[in-house]
Amino acid sequence: MWCIAELNEEYIARIEDVLALYEKPLSERTPVVCVDEKPVVLHANARPPRPMRPGRIARRDSEYRRRGTANVFCGVQPKAGRHFTKPTPDRSSPQFADYPVEIAASYPEADTIHLVMDNLSSHSRKALVDRSARRSAACCGGRFTVHYTPKHGSWLNQAEIEV
Repeated sequence: MWCIAELNEEYIARIEDVLALYEKPLSERTPVVCVDEKPVVLHANARPPRPMRPGRIARRDSEYRRRGTANVFCGVQPKAGRHFTKPTPDRSSPQFADYPVEIAASYPEADTIHLVMDNLSSHSRKALVDRSARRSAACCGGRFTVHYTPKHGSWLNQAEIEV
């Protein structure tokens, strides 16, 4: 059931933080990128599709074989209309930590990149720091300012709306 959590100080502070961030003008030095993920079911054809021929479209049977699941990280810079997607085998912390690193490469001139995300356990500063410590780049520790949506308030994340 969809519900709004208790309107305590933390909930209201997080709403106000995200809304204030969305009100800021577009800036190349401080881009705002909203991040979310979507599970994807992988299918294989049960029968070979029939190719297109003159006067007929290609035909594919609706029956399929399930081939597991995967994940797609989705990011959007709402005011610029930029989208960032990355398919991964799962949504683990190491998989997630690589994703903002790739986003950061798109903003070489940015002083900080504001990341708006929900409270999923893999969306943590620890995941970013642990992963970047293992990578040779001294990259991301200071490049991101993280803004979490309130619990039961992930609808404030514009990437979730896009997904």
